[in-house]
Amino acid sequence: MGTASVSDRSVPRAARKSGDVTRDGRGRIRAMPPILHYGFRPFFFLAALHAGLAIPLWLGAYFGGFDVGGPFGGMHWHAHEMLFGYLSAVIAGFILTAIPNWTGRLPLSGWPLAFLVGLWLAGRAACLASPDPWLAMAVDLAFPATLAFAIWREVTAGKNWKNAPVAVMITLFGVANAADHLANAGLVDHDLGQRLALAVSGMLIALIGGRIVPSFTRNWLVKEGSTALPAPFGQPDKAALAATAAAMLGWVVMPHNALVGAFMFAAGALLAVRLFRWRGLSTVREPILLVLHLGYGWLAASFALLGLAIMLPDAVPHSSALHALTAGAVGTMTLAVMTRASLGHTGRAIVADRFVVAMYGIVSAGATLRVAAPFAGDWYAHVLTCGGALWAGAFLLFAIRYAPILWGRRA
Repeated sequence: MGTASVSDRSVPRAARKSGDVTRDGRGRIRAMPPILHYGFRPFFFLAALHAGLAIPLWLGAYFGGFDVGGPFGGMHWHAHEMLFGYLSAVIAGFILTAIPNWTGRLPLSGWPLAFLVGLWLAGRAACLASPDPWLAMAVDLAFPATLAFAIWREVTAGKNWKNAPVAVMITLFGVANAADHLANAGLVDHDLGQRLALAVSGMLIALIGGRIVPSFTRNWLVKEGSTALPAPFGQPDKAALAATAAAMLGWVVMPHNALVGAFMFAAGALLAVRLFRWRGLSTVREPILLVLHLGYGWLAASFALLGLAIMLPDAVPHSSALHALTAGAVGTMTLAVMTRASLGHTGRAIVADRFVVAMYGIVSAGATLRVAAPFAGDWYAHVLTCGGALWAGAFLLFAIRYAPILWGRRA
């Protein structure tokens, strides 16, 4: 997001510059329960818990023959909750924590943050249990609408227009949620909202990941005394981002067009070239950094697979390509950011212990099995179940391991 957002600092610039703001602002924040100090605290915890519980519930419904998901039901509820339940919470936690570094203003905290968390929880309950699709839509959309308003208010108040494109993408993510509800009512194409959400997600990873991965890598390599550093932003990066945006736009509008498939494959190749320029192999001794490269690698692979799935549907199942993007790129990158940001913004050393390393291995193994499941033939159900259990287990492990960090005082 902004360059300040990649510094792993949690005190806004204005607060560091002004003694009065520091004493007053930080004093008010510290007077609140720790879980309500910053947006990442409640939202990262709830996102991980939601992912860890929703996947087993979905697998039980899928193989047990019972319905789940209120107005959605079945597969649609599973997709909706992973995108607009889990991912929206991660985005909210990240963006609410980054905004103070963009604008120099105090973070959303205390009762306003609790209210926003309540809206997210109400949306999850409505999408799980409400029999009325219109009521579920009204309740669920209150969260993204309020979040978008809060983001735009901060960007406008801080006159931080360089990050306005990120605010636009967050707004589009909320529009995608509305489109998914309208699809449930049969008013728009049934996959339109999900494609738009995934397009926004892919673009956010390409854009923000393209800032934090080489930046963190450069900082670590300099500290290690290495002179072989990530390549600076240049034409290959511009080409990759432009191709990603064009491919995502084409996929939203014409998801079965062969030319769009070719664009997707080309974008994946360019993203892979971009990743190669960041010296990822030099970070194998630092898992909390290496996993960021792995997450970006999943993004490149998912674009290539989506392109192949469009051009060669008999050879590459669409489900495999789609889950390379969701379980692979989104799952790995969000877990990487959650583990790192939670440590940095609570004053702890940004180092992966054995539990965190286990999370990284488990989430990637789960994503790999989920991508491989359509190729498994008679073993499909077993591979799918194992993949889902591993992926969900990684996030449950995060919720357990990071609960004392997210609910406790700053170190």
